[in-house]
Amino acid sequence: MTTQQGTTKEAIIEAAIELFYAKGYKGTTIRDIAAEAKINPANISYYFKGKQGLLEECLIRFFEPYLKCLEEEVGKLDKDQADICLKRAIKRILLFQSEHKLLARFVWREVSIDSQTSREIISSYLMKERYFLKNLILPTLKEQKIVFPISMLIIQLKGILMMPYVNSLYVSEVWGMGPQEPYFIDKYHLTISKWLDSWTGSQTFLKSMESTASMGY
Repeated sequence: MTTQQGTTKEAIIEAAIELFYAKGYKGTTIRDIAAEAKINPANISYYFKGKQGLLEECLIRFFEPYLKCLEEEVGKLDKDQADICLKRAIKRILLFQSEHKLLARFVWREVSIDSQTSREIISSYLMKERYFLKNLILPTLKEQKIVFPISMLIIQLKGILMMPYVNSLYVSEVWGMGPQEPYFIDKYHLTISKWLDSWTGSQTFLKSMESTASMGY
């Protein structure tokens, strides 16, 4: 791929993310995207085979690195405590959503709609997410000898992680906070970690925060 081709492709993706976020997938046309990207509409068919292919590219760009945050922390379970790995993964997910706030809001909104696309997202990506989260949470529950429905814990955690980015206007207008700001991310991560400790009975919170800071997350 030449530099020019790469630039054109990226311009199309950036335009699509902005318009999908602002107008929704169904409300956005190929001509809208082409006009925003300042390219010929034929380029979208050339690179992505149409609007559906462009949507799939956006989903891949969100979920592949998103799941990598979890997968990498699962891979560290043999050397770090499970709750430390989980809290580190949570911080990385918050940072990732902050850095890609338009894409995050669009993707989570798309998943909430009962459609063929959302069902494919669930089977392709969110089942993997469930697997990784269970692997991060279960060891701590077993260690603390806690009998707790892990499904309920994961559902609650998912809601907590998504809320500021799905409802960013509410967070900014009602509470005067910016979900993308480092201060918000640090305080929110601290609150989530304390919440997890209250469920798991873990006493390693301060150590986990120290470890997270040392990892640069």
